[in-house]
This record gives sequence, C-alpha cells and structure tokens, in this order.
Amino acid sequence: MALAACAPAIWGSTYIVTSQMLPDGYPLTDACLRALPAGLLLMAVTRRVPPLDWIGKLLVLGALNFAIFWAALFVSAYRLPGGLAATLGAVQPLIVLLFAHAALGSPLTRRGLAAATAGIGGVGLLVLGPRAELDPIGVAAALCGALSMACGVVLTRKWQPPVSTLTFCAWQLTAGGLLLLPAALLAEPALPQLTAVNMAGFVWLGLIGAALTYFLWFRGIERLGPSAVTGFGFLSPLTAVLLGWLVLGESLTGPQLVGAVVVVTCVVIASRAGPQQGRATSRTGYRA
Repeated sequence: MALAACAPAIWGSTYIVTSQMLPDGYPLTDACLRALPAGLLLMAVTRRVPPLDWIGKLLVLGALNFAIFWAALFVSAYRLPGGLAATLGAVQPLIVLLFAHAALGSPLTRRGLAAATAGIGGVGLLVLGPRAELDPIGVAAALCGALSMACGVVLTRKWQPPVSTLTFCAWQLTAGGLLLLPAALLAEPALPQLTAVNMAGFVWLGLIGAALTYFLWFRGIERLGPSAVTGFGFLSPLTAVLLGWLVLGESLTGPQLVGAVVVVTCVVIASRAGPQQGRATSRTGYRA
C-alpha cells in the first residue's frame, strides 16, 4: 500500500515540472517523451516482447493509461490553473468505483463512494482559488483524462498476462509511446534546442514519473485491486500544493489546510479495503 501510494504522490510533481522545466506548448511531445523512452528502457531490462494475441489489449491499455491520459493531462496543464485541472481529475476514483463494479463485480460500498466524493471536496479546498478560469478545452481535456485513466486502471486488473508486473508496465508504456509518436510529429512543431533544465525535467518525468511509479502503480492494482488503489490518487494534488508552497513560495490558507486533512483522511478510508482484496486469487492461481 505504501509503495502504491508513492506513485500518485510523485505524479503531483508533474505540474510544477511542466510549468518550470519543460518548453511551453508541446503536450503531445511531452507525453510521448515521457512514455516511449521509459517503455523502451524497461523492455531492454525485461527482454520480453508481447505475444501477438496480446497486441490489441496492450494498445487499448497503452492508450487509456498513457497516450490519452497523458496527452489530456498536459493539455489541461497548459490551459487551466493547476488546481482546477487537479480538481476535475479527482472525479477518477468515482469512475473507477462504478466501472470496477460493472466490469469486475467489485463491491460498491457507501464508505467508498463517500470517501471518493469527500475527496473531491478536499481537493477543491486545496487547489481551487477564487480566480480560477474555465477554459472549455482545458476542462474537457481534464475530464477526458480522468475517464481514460479510470478505465485503464480497471482494465489493467481485468487483463493480466502471465508475466511480471515490470514486463507488463514496459509493454504498456511502449504501446502508449508508439501511439503518441505519430500524433506528436504531425500535430506539433519540432522542439526547440533543449536546455539542461529541459532535459532534467524530461528525465524526471520519464524515469521516475513513468518507469518507476507505474511499476509501483500496476503492482498495487494487481495486489490490492483498483478500487483500493485509486483512492491514493488524491495524494497527487496534495503533493502539487505542497510543492508550490515549498518551491515557489505559494502560501497555504486555512481552507487549504482543511482540504489537506480531508484528502489524507479520504485516502486512508478508501484504502482500507486493500488488504482484503489483495488476498484474492492472483493471476498465477495462488493466493497472494
């Protein structure tokens, strides 16, 4: 549970890295450079290629978990205040609860629904300011990203190939990067000459924010179940606000502190079902 929670906590750095370290205006290129190098690196480490009968499922998972989600994330990051984008993305746990109930038969409890709904309110206290502007494209991108990631989380649990989690992560990252590559080349101009800061930002998002964190994330989905893991997603905006305070000198108001307490409480409540789900039969047939 702790390792799975590290993933969204690290993802909370995406907004500050994007705004402070990456070239402005390249959402598809940013998403591609985050996914494809990390996927190829893990493919080289695992030395496993996917079987032909898994190509279709991997393209779907790569699109949902990476291509669509990250493209939408970077679009919303460029067009909306980070707090508003994070709040819109916080509907993801609610979508996961409903989709997991429909696709996997996961129980739909009042506690889980209440925690997800309250978590959205906590995120709103954390990051929404009185001057938040509603850009229609940015709002649509944020909601599209939340829906895409929610579906990807559930299908990642439903479709489990007989390989290690690291291999499964490598296949999905590579599939997502390959789907993003032609879109980035056709829709966006070439990147300007990258500075050392730009390179450091891409390395952080690729190696740490993709390769490492998604291995931990998929491992958590496998062992705990999607309904339990998705509750950790509220840690992402919490980290984003804390980094803004520590790095950029942004102040934390009273409502933000209340929101932080609400978010942490909701994460704890939503993750309570994790150990029980983790004892379910694993993909290899033994009880974890």
